[in-house]
Amino acid sequence: MKKSVTLFYIFCLVILLIFAVGQSFAESWFNVRWVDDGDTIVLIDGRRVRYIGINAPEIDYKDKKAEPCGYIAKNYNKNMVLSKKVRLEFDKEKHDQYGRSLAYVFLEDGTFVNEVMIEQGHAYCLYRDPNRKYNKKLLKAQRDAMIAERGIWKNWKEEKNRYLGNKESKRFHLETCTFGKSTGLKNRIFFSSKWDAFWEGFAPCKRCFK
Repeated sequence: MKKSVTLFYIFCLVILLIFAVGQSFAESWFNVRWVDDGDTIVLIDGRRVRYIGINAPEIDYKDKKAEPCGYIAKNYNKNMVLSKKVRLEFDKEKHDQYGRSLAYVFLEDGTFVNEVMIEQGHAYCLYRDPNRKYNKKLLKAQRDAMIAERGIWKNWKEEKNRYLGNKESKRFHLETCTFGKSTGLKNRIFFSSKWDAFWEGFAPCKRCFK
């Protein structure tokens, strides 16, 4: 009888320890050592973290010129997170093809960094299957920024055109884009403006929008 009771208490202790370790890991905080740009940071432990669900304008790199608002986005991100403690929340896909950690990033006061970057117009939604946890929240933030004409949406001007979207990848292309034309008929959707495509949560194809 005593042996059974002892085993029961040992079992309960193990369960509690596993739970405590899990909670501790989930609530781990890391200092931000460096900010690469508007959507990528480096932690004190050396990990490079790419924000899930967003894409900020690029800064200059090697032979590539900075995109409009690229440094504005980087500086906003830098002011928000540099030397601060952040908590990482992961989704189904933990790393990208470059070995960067993919995460939703939160400050100690609860600020959802990915959302704020979009909400302030310093980034746009970038759908990435299978990481879908906050897609609706991020799209709402983008629409709010578009309506308020913040950041990249300020003084928006474009010529009306037709764009081909892929409902599966959530990317939109120039109608002449080879990659766009390979989209299956059931996944095709057409937009009369880039604004409309962004409004629906589609992101531009990097190959045909250079």
